Amino acid sequence: MLHALLERHWQSPNPVLRLLLRPLSIVFSAIAARRRARYLAGSLKSEKLPVPVVIVGNIHAGGTGKTPITAALVAALQARGIAVGIISRGYGRSLKTPHVLTERSTAAEAGDEPLLLYRRTRVPTAVASRRIEAARALLAAHPEVQFIIADDGLQHYALARDLEICVFPAADAARRDLDVLPNGGLREPVARLRDVDAVVFSQAAPAVAAAAQQHFRLPESVALFTSQIRAAAPYRYAHPDETLHSGSLETDARCVAVAAIARPQRFFDSLAALGFPLAQTLALPDHAAFDITALPAADYIFVTEKDAAKLPPPDKAPANIWVLPIDAQIAPDLAAWVLARLDIKAA
Repeated sequence: MLHALLERHWQSPNPVLRLLLRPLSIVFSAIAARRRARYLAGSLKSEKLPVPVVIVGNIHAGGTGKTPITAALVAALQARGIAVGIISRGYGRSLKTPHVLTERSTAAEAGDEPLLLYRRTRVPTAVASRRIEAARALLAAHPEVQFIIADDGLQHYALARDLEICVFPAADAARRDLDVLPNGGLREPVARLRDVDAVVFSQAAPAVAAAAQQHFRLPESVALFTSQIRAAAPYRYAHPDETLHSGSLETDARCVAVAAIARPQRFFDSLAALGFPLAQTLALPDHAAFDITALPAADYIFVTEKDAAKLPPPDKAPANIWVLPIDAQIAPDLAAWVLARLDIKAA
């Protein structure tokens, strides 16, 4: 209840809540800035790895479209013959020790987003509450990795980084009322964008990035990119080679969409745009567990790829569950920019 109230406030600020929460945000911002300054000054240690580290993170508390952008960057690097690995915190997992993902890994061991990235990209992936421990485990298991993509971790300064890429939603690119937690949904002030190496404005046209550069007073040294999310035909969870199109739905079929992501309306809108008539939508808290016995009765139940990572194995799941795959298209070429900045030659 409280979280839902805060999220509504973050999107449409309430004057009374702003008055009450603003002092707390000032304190939060000061603590975050002091902590970062101590790492930059060397009074807190940042550990350098033997391979380059690229952070793909955000200053928002979720819901920026970061995961598909990370997957797209990794796929583009793979296509160039680069041996890349992924590390992540693995939010929501129950395993406390570092974990290097395998074909048998579960969301409880790895977290839903890292498991999704591993299944989409098939690159070496490791998780740990401290990214440096995830990186050590990854390199020990996969010494062939040339450099590491850290999914999230922009604020995890104990891991030294060679490049910082911040994903920022286009919906917030012109706002002047953004604030840090708890008065707003930011982990760090907007001014943090001026210190990263690149910003990817998600779900944005190039004109949005140019306007945001002026709006946030971003220096020329910050490279600007935009991304668009494209949904493909849903596939049956039990048989991924079987896809579904709205024109092939059975007459009077009942379609239900269930999502446990930060901004579920995007998922529901994508299904509607593909022509699927949704009789019911169910939005669960971000990263919430899926109980297949509690799913609504329906002929077709649509879930996100992130939520599909939490389902039982396909042979133990209902046959009426369908997964909506999404891909990010990034312009200009983010992978080429990363390789040029790191001075790494494609194979």
